[in-house]
Amino acid sequence: MKKYYQFLILMLGIAGSLFVQSCVDEQSPTDALELLSGSRGYPLNAVDGSGISGNVVFEEGEGGYTKVTINLSGTPDGGAHPAHIHFNSAAEGGDIAISLEPINGTTGTSVTLVNQLDDGTFIDYERLIAFEGYVNVHLAYGQLETVVAQGDIGGNALDGNSKRYNLLTKDVDGISGTILFEKSVGGFTVATLEIEGTPSGGSHPAHIHANSAAEGGGILVSFNPVDGTTGMSRTIIRTDDAGNPISYEDILNIDGYVNVHLSANDLGTIVAQGDIGSNELTENFKEYSLNELAVPGISGSITFKERMNGFTLATIQLENTPEGGTHPAHIHANSAAEGGGIIVSFTPVDGTTGMSQTTIRALNNGQPLMYDQILELDGYVNVHLSMNQLGTIVAQGDIGANELTGVSKMYPLNELAVPGIDGSITFEERKNGFSLATIMLNNTPDGGIHPAHIHANSAAEGGGILVSFNPVDGTSGMSKTTIRSQDSGELLTYEQIMEMDGYVNVHLSLNQLGVIVAQGDIGGNELTGVMKMYSLNERAVPGIDGSITFEERMNGFTLATIQLNNTPDGGIHPAHIHANSAAEGGGIIVSFNPVDGSSGMSKTTIRGLDDGTPLMYEDLLTIDGYVNVHLSINQLGVIVAQGDIGGNELTGMTSSYDLGELAVPGISGTITFSERQNGFTLATIQLENTPDGGIHPAHIHANSAATGGGIIVSFNPVNGTTGMSQTTLRALDDGTALTYEDLQTIDGYVNVHLSPEQLGVIVAQGNIGSNVLVAV
Repeated sequence: MKKYYQFLILMLGIAGSLFVQSCVDEQSPTDALELLSGSRGYPLNAVDGSGISGNVVFEEGEGGYTKVTINLSGTPDGGAHPAHIHFNSAAEGGDIAISLEPINGTTGTSVTLVNQLDDGTFIDYERLIAFEGYVNVHLAYGQLETVVAQGDIGGNALDGNSKRYNLLTKDVDGISGTILFEKSVGGFTVATLEIEGTPSGGSHPAHIHANSAAEGGGILVSFNPVDGTTGMSRTIIRTDDAGNPISYEDILNIDGYVNVHLSANDLGTIVAQGDIGSNELTENFKEYSLNELAVPGISGSITFKERMNGFTLATIQLENTPEGGTHPAHIHANSAAEGGGIIVSFTPVDGTTGMSQTTIRALNNGQPLMYDQILELDGYVNVHLSMNQLGTIVAQGDIGANELTGVSKMYPLNELAVPGIDGSITFEERKNGFSLATIMLNNTPDGGIHPAHIHANSAAEGGGILVSFNPVDGTSGMSKTTIRSQDSGELLTYEQIMEMDGYVNVHLSLNQLGVIVAQGDIGGNELTGVMKMYSLNERAVPGIDGSITFEERMNGFTLATIQLNNTPDGGIHPAHIHANSAAEGGGIIVSFNPVDGSSGMSKTTIRGLDDGTPLMYEDLLTIDGYVNVHLSINQLGVIVAQGDIGGNELTGMTSSYDLGELAVPGISGTITFSERQNGFTLATIQLENTPDGGIHPAHIHANSAATGGGIIVSFNPVNGTTGMSQTTLRALDDGTALTYEDLQTIDGYVNVHLSPEQLGVIVAQGNIGSNVLVAV
């Protein structure tokens, strides 16, 4: 076969007939070339809307030949379309390297056998598929300037790797687009700009600049200008403008951005812009609020977006900034409630747009600062009114580790020494585990400064200062404080505050710390809402009565509140829990804070008995005790109010029996058994017409009154003046347990005697329990 072609070429030379040097004699059948295994195809794309497109296929043949086949669709019948392989890429343009057989318009096909360039340089299949060239198909021999189809081949062909970046509208509304970087087989890059909204006939210079768009930088790579009519530009990038080689991979990692300018005479007007390479934004971002501060209506947000290189694009967007204004902005150390020095400076906010964009790579001191570090930064953002008014903060917000998690707890701060001043304190958890404490009070005086603290223990107990807040501003009624530790330096987290044994005091002024204007328990001392109220009944002083309320705290202890009516102004009334029931009496086991006669109130936190034994809220609900409120410290024997509590509380279940007149005409009454919570009984005898000053022993006797029997239960004697006796029954006189239920069926009767000396004289008598058919 090789000999055949050598002979053919020799004969052609001898004949003196000059044919295109790159081709085998057209009379030689192309199918006579024996093909090997190598084959490579490239697309040929329509140019300028010609509607003609297809492909070119290179097939390896024997003897160093390559069969080049062009197949097009859309060619007109009868036409002949010249075709060539050119040097360089289509984007760059170049001279003809190899002339190909024209395309038959009717079939859309052309076949050429190639083994050399037009200048005689040998080129085989392997060299051809590595050749950095492109194919042009022309409209006709007389119209070679009109290219209808075109495509890069060989080393200029694309290998399938590409990356597209957005180019956003900048200074001219409506102009935006994309830039596409495509890797060629030869390792260089094809950059295609596609811009929408460019004016017809315009020419728009475009470049890759150093750094990010937010920072700005010099030109690194120049593109072919964008054609305003088509919005297109294609550029082959082999080196940067300084001549340094730059690969596709280098571009994907470049620290740069793309600018498309309005014109060569107006490079300062950027019509489209976008970060590329390592400055490309990932999908990771974090937005923080910037809240209104000194200027009403100015607020917004700051958004941190992660770049591929790990650095950050920070975008501040504010509303209602004045047109033409320039607003410096910074990240400061610590939280906004604490304040701190500048650690990162932003590009100032443009008052007209309300926007600032800054690439953050480091703190102002040069220490590297990555996106992930910003999310953990102990800082806050300030936006200032102007360079000359840095003290006026128009918007502010915590960021990073100081961000609030959304977990919060509010406690009421109740009115105390000054009528009308009350409010709340809210603790909000920060991402770093610390707290933002916000005090908000009503009706504080304009211009006032109100110190505030967390104190140890509950408000009812009082205690030393543990944590100092920033003072409350009387004009706004507000204080904000970041809490990281106690005043002693001991670490204090949000979770620890939730369990804290403390309360909050807000004072009238620094010079009047003794005047508390608002107060409230917090943490472990918070009330759960579970409570129990008991009546305190009038005793020695007519008109004085009230209640005692036990309220459960989060820590399981108790707030005890006594509230009495008609106590004398200025009086001090000691109060206690005593052992047993009021009917039995007993020693003091718990001491309360004295009742203030002017308010009728006492508040006490109960944590244990007076002997130190722990006493929880649940224990109080079953305690075997009663409450006494005394007239004064010097008159403890005078009880002004009294009531059973805990296990001695009455259930409301009662049974009553008549005590009929017997030896003394006119003396009669009832005995009532009332069930207690502990199952025992309050027995109340109430007689009429007993003599003043008399003492009337009373008992339960065995059997019925008709049968008679011995004493089995002794009552407290009936007071002749009141006609009353009250006794707590827990057992028979012999010690046998006796419950309320037992009394319902007891085989007994009640005798009330005239006096201890005249027990034989029965003044009132009645059957009880099983000896009565129906209890009254």
